[in-house]
Amino acid sequence: MRPIANALLIAALTLVGCTATPQRAADAVREDRFDPKDYSGTGVEGAVPTSLAAPMAAHQRAATAVAFPRASIAASMVIRTGQATIEVDSLERAVAQVRLLATRVGGYVANTVMQTGRSDLRSASLEVKIPAERFDEGLNGLAPIGKLESVNVIAEDVGEEFTDVTARMENSRRLESRLIDLLARGTGKLKDVLEVEQQLARVREEIERTEGRLRYLRAHAALSTLTISIHEPIPVVGHAGSSVIGEAFKQAWRNFVALVAACIRGLGIVIPLGVLVTAAWLGAKRLSLLPSRSVGR
Repeated sequence: MRPIANALLIAALTLVGCTATPQRAADAVREDRFDPKDYSGTGVEGAVPTSLAAPMAAHQRAATAVAFPRASIAASMVIRTGQATIEVDSLERAVAQVRLLATRVGGYVANTVMQTGRSDLRSASLEVKIPAERFDEGLNGLAPIGKLESVNVIAEDVGEEFTDVTARMENSRRLESRLIDLLARGTGKLKDVLEVEQQLARVREEIERTEGRLRYLRAHAALSTLTISIHEPIPVVGHAGSSVIGEAFKQAWRNFVALVAACIRGLGIVIPLGVLVTAAWLGAKRLSLLPSRSVGR
């Protein structure tokens, strides 16, 4: 009996071992498939696996990287324009100093207008383009040129407009892609194809317009404009000594001509009055002679 019992015990243990092996294998498979370490959440329904969390985090970082540059660009979209007036001793030297200042701050002189006639006030106006980040440096460089009479600076924030125009352009580009896909399929009637082409032309025109506006905003925000008006001191005496004497003779001649003209104009009153006075005098004299004649008779 004991050998039979031992044999039955060995068989039972063997059967239990065979049964437990597939169970452990299945548990191992389940543990391999659903290892809690693969989840970013512990025991929470809907947790994201670590293998998927990394790509999602990378995608979020990329989206953030796209959003922040646009925000930073929009924040720096400020168009600054300035006007300054300077009184200088020498116009030519001051113009040369302004050109050197523009070169020193990384800018350039866009337009120059000069008035150097002897009869007019000697002056000049220069339009200088300066990088936005060095605009204040350019303003500070005006003081050594001459007597700074006035400075006026205007800052226009176009960041909101830049963001709106950028969003419109992106929407137009997405619509352009859809329309191009519709044309590439080649399905539909000829009328529908023509309508799609017309719509595509309008969308591309809108894209060109928005791109032009964006280029304008970028260019004017990157380069500030400073208009510098330069003039020499206003002369107290307009002419030299000899010219003053000559001008006095001219003025005397003009006064004489004006007097003669006034006399000529006065003849229109003096002559009629003279005729009337003469006639009255002659009449009175004749009347005074009549009594003496009557007494003689």
